[in-house]
Amino acid sequence: QVQLDESGGGEVQPGGSLRLSCTASGDIVTVKAMGWYRQAPGNSRELVAMTVSGESTRYSPSAQGRFTLSRDTFLRTIHLQMDSLKPEDTAVYYCNAAIIPRGADLNEYEYWGQGTQVTVSS
Repeated sequence: QVQLDESGGGEVQPGGSLRLSCTASGDIVTVKAMGWYRQAPGNSRELVAMTVSGESTRYSPSAQGRFTLSRDTFLRTIHLQMDSLKPEDTAVYYCNAAIIPRGADLNEYEYWGQGTQVTVSS
């Protein structure tokens, strides 16, 4: 069984900072990619930042320059440092990962965290 555990989030004033964390656990052979999506009310889910094993991290245009995605050596835990937050960053943030779990087929599967609320308001 594979799961993604998220932490962080909360409410902050415009210009403030928050840090989200996500840890993949369970019977994992390898994590191929890991990152964050967000979904605001009435909007579709959108990519915020993603790191792929062996490649550089990519950011959405809205996150570039304000958010920083960091990771541990074996890509089991990631952190999203969000600075200079704006009201339009308000959304539920979801951890996402492409993982090969331990099993017979060794195929890659997509997993999602439960989501954590980020609210930016004065």
